[in-house]
Amino acid sequence: MRHRLLSNLSDTEPKEISQKSCVLRGMGPEIQWLQTYVTGDKIYCAYLAPNEAMIRAHAKQGGFPANRGSAVRRVIDPTTAD
Repeated sequence: MRHRLLSNLSDTEPKEISQKSCVLRGMGPEIQWLQTYVTGDKIYCAYLAPNEAMIRAHAKQGGFPANRGSAVRRVIDPTTAD
């Protein structure tokens, strides 16, 4: 799947990918998968977790890469302007 555009996923592939990610159910309530963003060539996942190590453990259990982690320090949305 790495050599083709991720935006061209079949109808069944997103379900298969999300089923892999559901291994975190056994990791306890400290980690929560919020959502995943698919671009042309990358997948970005958003989690609530106490640390990056827990996200990496989740990726290892699910059998998918976690190449980079970044902590979100602040969320800005349209209501921020008010």
